[in-house]
Amino acid sequence: MRVDKYLWSIRYYKTRTLATTACKKGHVRVNNDVVKPSRVVYPLDIIELRKDQINYKLKVNDIPESRIGAKLVDIYRTDITPKEQFEARELLKYSKDYYRKKGVGRPTKKDRRDIDDFTDEASITEI
Repeated sequence: MRVDKYLWSIRYYKTRTLATTACKKGHVRVNNDVVKPSRVVYPLDIIELRKDQINYKLKVNDIPESRIGAKLVDIYRTDITPKEQFEARELLKYSKDYYRKKGVGRPTKKDRRDIDDFTDEASITEI
């Protein structure tokens, strides 16, 4: 089975076009070689792919006939991604929350709502 079709069928990409594009951009490796979308995948191959800033590492157990349900994915692949990859993703998520310092620049919509709620509470307590 083609590597792009395999990644689509085990639900790593929502569409086959996205899987093909990832292969063309060099985000997919099979046995440490950057591959084209037409590269054939065999059982016991190791696939490395970069998606959402995580470097996934998969071992091919078997080849599915077509796209499979989410519950059956573990039959066809073994996820050997190091845990550090997911921890780095969590740290990145926290760092993005504070993209600007408080009090600098124009308030965001959330900031404005918080200010409105605060001023409404202050006016209620004065009454």
